Amino acid sequence: MVAYGPVRWVAPLLYGAVLVGGVYYAVAGLGDDPGPAAWRVSGFVAALGALFALEAAGRHRPAARVPLLLARCGLIGAVVFLDSSGLSQVLFVLLPFTAYFAFGRTTAIALGALCLAGPLIAYVLTAPGWYRDLERVSDLLMLSVGLVLAISMAAVAVGEQRARRELEAYAAQVAELSAAAERNRLARDIHDSLGHHLTAMSVQLEMASDFRDLDPDAARRALNEARHSVRLALGDVRQSVRALRDESAHPTLAAALAGLAHSGTASPRVTVEVSGDEDGYGTAELTALYRAAQEGVTNARRHARATRVTVTVRLAEDAARLEVTDDGRGFARDATVTGFGLLGMKERVQLVAGSVDIDSGPDSGTRLTVTVPRGKAEER
Repeated sequence: MVAYGPVRWVAPLLYGAVLVGGVYYAVAGLGDDPGPAAWRVSGFVAALGALFALEAAGRHRPAARVPLLLARCGLIGAVVFLDSSGLSQVLFVLLPFTAYFAFGRTTAIALGALCLAGPLIAYVLTAPGWYRDLERVSDLLMLSVGLVLAISMAAVAVGEQRARRELEAYAAQVAELSAAAERNRLARDIHDSLGHHLTAMSVQLEMASDFRDLDPDAARRALNEARHSVRLALGDVRQSVRALRDESAHPTLAAALAGLAHSGTASPRVTVEVSGDEDGYGTAELTALYRAAQEGVTNARRHARATRVTVTVRLAEDAARLEVTDDGRGFARDATVTGFGLLGMKERVQLVAGSVDIDSGPDSGTRLTVTVPRGKAEER
């Protein structure tokens, strides 16, 4: 069993009350018999002082559960024996109380039964007819009530600590899952934004290298377009930083898609058409549409050898539909299509309850269709 921390103020409070009551009883001579001997009072005070020290030691050595319990039992027994007032019997409730935190309910109940059986056996052996003595019967009843309350209080405290530990573990799990989700989101953003522009720069630089001697003007234009792609990449980085800082600076979907038509190389030629109203679509939904269009254009530019790419978006009242078509070389439908870009795009669309369909064939181009429902996801 996992050890729980006892309520620290209970034991010192009882020790202090017993110390004050026992010393006052001895000094005031409240008993019928002559006052107790000085050695008895000194031993009583010393035993209580040892209990205070034991509580302090238990805080620094919580693993020594058995030795601490045995020492506590011995010292409480000594205090009860040396106390003339009888008030110290209340300390018996601390034994099952502290045992509950270290060993659990069964041990606490068993120890509580032993604490009650001890005075009962002593009465049977030393006081015939004790059951007709109101004071002794009252002492046993009060001790029983105290033991029950102590065990109940310990059970409540352990339950509260267990619930707090479970809550902390759950919070740590949620934090880990949130961190994983954020890592995946950042990975998608890096691939979709920087990957798109780096692809364009790679194509442009290759063109500049190929035409450096044959057509210097074409090479110069390619370099200028590469510089333009660098500026766009820096703009995406700044936008990502603003998003991480929770600064609202989101362009409209139409404006963002228009940037696809003006970025990259002259080939393929990208045409964008957007119709409908963006109102009612959250940031996550519009971002999913834009990233899907960006992925489609990037793949057409990188792999398809297309000359024309058409991006069409229809924003209806119930759902948005995106189509990215190209006249490239396509691929076989039964071929395995893998890659971080397609995977990230599908994950992003699924997060907003959308769907992705890819239709392609050899030498017949590719059509990417993305459908996103309206109002199905909260803004992120």
